[in-house]
Amino acid sequence: MLPDSPRFLASVGRYDEAQQVLNKIRCHKCSQSEIDLEYKEIIATVQEGKPSSPLQFAKILIGKGGNPGSNLGRRAWLCIWLQIMASWTGITAVTAYSPVLLGQAGYSELTQNGLAGGLNTIGILGTIISTQIVDRIGRRKCLMLGSLVLFVVELVAGSVYEASLHQPDKASQFAPAAVAMLFLFNLGYAATWGTVAFLIPTEIFPSDLRAQGNGFGITGWAIGVGMTTLVNPIMFASIGSRSYFLLAGLNLLWVPTIFLFYPETRNRSLESIDYLFSTSSPFYWDMERAFQLCMDGKVEKHVDEQAIKVAGQDEAQQEFHETIQQRV
Repeated sequence: MLPDSPRFLASVGRYDEAQQVLNKIRCHKCSQSEIDLEYKEIIATVQEGKPSSPLQFAKILIGKGGNPGSNLGRRAWLCIWLQIMASWTGITAVTAYSPVLLGQAGYSELTQNGLAGGLNTIGILGTIISTQIVDRIGRRKCLMLGSLVLFVVELVAGSVYEASLHQPDKASQFAPAAVAMLFLFNLGYAATWGTVAFLIPTEIFPSDLRAQGNGFGITGWAIGVGMTTLVNPIMFASIGSRSYFLLAGLNLLWVPTIFLFYPETRNRSLESIDYLFSTSSPFYWDMERAFQLCMDGKVEKHVDEQAIKVAGQDEAQQEFHETIQQRV
């Protein structure tokens, strides 16, 4: 059975168990001093946490919630816009309108439905790929690489559909290429945006507000899906397969957006991620600089505490030996 998380155990006052679980899950890749530092961060976060209320959701959204300097409003909007961007990669067009798109490629109704089912199923493979790469290359690189892949795929897909419209006698020859692009799109999306866009909102909020953070992400998802579901039929009716070129351009736009404004959370404890938002600057490099400054201060403080502890132990041992010698 899986143990309770260290943060849950600490939140209910079971500190010894929290430390034991943390030691068990970190012992193979972290030093004891790093584990002790993370444990102290968890305890400090739990002790500083406050009960949240529905009103807190609205306060955070307008930048009024949380402790001064925590920049919760910026975190909320990062979560919302991330999911809106995910919807505008083109995933709703491919998922909801794949039978129509396959029909344009010249397939029969039966074949359309079969291929549409395959498009949804290949997402499972993409999710498995995501579990293998998201902690290796990081969240930011996953999103930027995913955008570039989707940009290329949609550019090719749009070109294929345009070619089939201008040369209807060769539509059957273009059809396999169109289907291949749809499958590659679903695979690329599931391996990058489809998972990371839901992961980041659960990581960048403090422990006591993590549920609200995920709520902001779901809000962005609902807005994005609702918006694209309404716009897609109008867009495809107006400009047809050239819609793919528009979506490709948006994917290209998401690359600098992610690079400039979204933090990297890979290999960082949930408590230390707060340090990324200790600066009022929205830019990635300033968040990294603030994180490093805070971590250097934490490590220095931890080293000082350990030195004081060792010095105290040495002093106690010396007093003990002196007492023994006096008695002798």
